[in-house]
Amino acid sequence: MALIDLQAGSFSARVSTSGGLLLDFSWLVDGRKIPLLRPAQDAADARSSACYPLVPFGNRVRNNRFAFGGRNYSLLPNTSWDAHYLHGDGWLGEWSLLSRSLNEVQIGYRHQGQGTPYSYDVRQTITLSADGLRLHMRLENTGEDALPFGLGWHPFFPLTEQTTLCAKTQRYWTETAGWLPGKPAGIPTELDFSRPSPLPNRWINNGFEGWSGEAQITWPENRTALTLTADPLFQHTFIFLSDSKFDPEFRRDYFCFEPMSHLANGHNLPGLGDLKVLHHGEGLEGSIRLQPHEIPG
Repeated sequence: MALIDLQAGSFSARVSTSGGLLLDFSWLVDGRKIPLLRPAQDAADARSSACYPLVPFGNRVRNNRFAFGGRNYSLLPNTSWDAHYLHGDGWLGEWSLLSRSLNEVQIGYRHQGQGTPYSYDVRQTITLSADGLRLHMRLENTGEDALPFGLGWHPFFPLTEQTTLCAKTQRYWTETAGWLPGKPAGIPTELDFSRPSPLPNRWINNGFEGWSGEAQITWPENRTALTLTADPLFQHTFIFLSDSKFDPEFRRDYFCFEPMSHLANGHNLPGLGDLKVLHHGEGLEGSIRLQPHEIPG
């Protein structure tokens, strides 16, 4: 495992090659270090990190099975606590350090069909600039079969008493047993973030489609806001807010807003839920940007 520190003006970030994780993204303002993602320890795993990659797709596939191209495929569970193959492989693997500079690092990961039908190479480039943080991933199908692929990130944002979220979406997916998506539905009032709104004090584990590609998170206590923008590839998002039943140590101090290129369980949905079919040698890539700014006190 390698740890890489990045710096650009008042912004700093820390990256781990274990899981391709972000461990920190912070902003130094008037001598105060403001966390823009949930800070994590150096030895953190993905679930306690600041952000991790979703590759070759995010979330779960119902019953760990899907049919594509006249063939049936299966997936093996990749954690001890979930019956599903969850969030792909990158978050559990060791990435290679490909290049680094003061403000940018490129890391790579190769997967060759262990527990899944997927074989691929992926590169993640993490860049700090005067504007903030840019995350970029490029994936290439190195397997012989054409398969549906997707990309995404799983960032953990600080949650305070006054935090608000604004993100325009068109439709919401219910949750069913096994933390799986249920059915599409109208967006419930308490989960309608088309205007800046607080997150409800309850469990949230739902996908949203038709995302505009922009979200804003505000932390009035720190006079700080963060604008998240995504390439057009990312038309979906997933919002996760834990509870003490799922995680006894949860302190309501973070929530997740996960840009994704596809719907959860897209393998079993019409149109593959916007997963992209890649033949051998074909690629998929996209970026998201996290840009903070001050707000009036």
